[in-house]
Amino acid sequence: MTNTKAKKSSISLSRDDKIYYAVIHVILFLLLLIIIYPLIYIVSSSFSAASSVAAGKVILWPVDPSLEGYEAVFENSDVLVGYRNTIFYTILGTFINVAMTLIAAYPLARRELPGKTIFMFLFTFTMIFNGGMVPTYMLIRDLHMLNTIWAMVIPGAISVYNLMITRTFIQSSIPNELLEAAQIDGCSDAKFFFTMVLPLSKAIIAVLVLFYAIGHWNAYFNAFLYLSDRGLFPLQLFLREILIANTIDTSQIVDPEVAAAKQGLADLLKYSLIIVSTVPVMCLYPFVQKYFVKGVMIGSIKG
Repeated sequence: MTNTKAKKSSISLSRDDKIYYAVIHVILFLLLLIIIYPLIYIVSSSFSAASSVAAGKVILWPVDPSLEGYEAVFENSDVLVGYRNTIFYTILGTFINVAMTLIAAYPLARRELPGKTIFMFLFTFTMIFNGGMVPTYMLIRDLHMLNTIWAMVIPGAISVYNLMITRTFIQSSIPNELLEAAQIDGCSDAKFFFTMVLPLSKAIIAVLVLFYAIGHWNAYFNAFLYLSDRGLFPLQLFLREILIANTIDTSQIVDPEVAAAKQGLADLLKYSLIIVSTVPVMCLYPFVQKYFVKGVMIGSIKG
């Protein structure tokens, strides 16, 4: 222990190294400010009065603290319906996505899979070419999935990009010798997958959950195309309606004070809607953050 400390203390940075690290720290600090200031500004604006936001008084901290924006958002009863639907779509869709991705990635990671090159070509082909919006709509219609929850979770059940990352992760993290040893003990492929592959793939599963969950939480285009029943609308569509309803043409209002108040409320709603729609995702991220770098990097180095 003493020798280790001595070796560490004997290592000293040169003048050039100190300058280099100082420059790197300054650059990183500036990048942190560039990234974090808009977030602070949005949060502060959402808790400020509409008049203060319209006047541009908000710089760092809330001015004339108020919940006016959030009251305007949650006065719409559809917001809670949207939250309920979006949470349901996110949980169900993420489960389907992760399950389908793992089931497809494991056999593609096996060296002895017959026709593996052909399967990978077919998967990769879909990343470049697809049928287009109209044929996809016709397919969803013919499958009787219009105005159903399945229109939100079945299309795009597998992301080929995530599939390739998962396949490479399994190839690089689970040695083939482990499979051979399990087969000698009479372990089937299905049992090996559930008892060995899944427990050893926690890192990539956490990354997949984050990627897919964010995609489902922010999804609105499929709902815009395939849903007309308001009882099935996700949160994003209701937030879009609120934003459009409060977007006004100030030139049509004679009284300048009324125009300024309306415009201030519209601006305030933008910030409140951002916070309402992103807080759940921000709460999810800390639980998977420790796996995030490991899962992505291992899946991207080899393969």
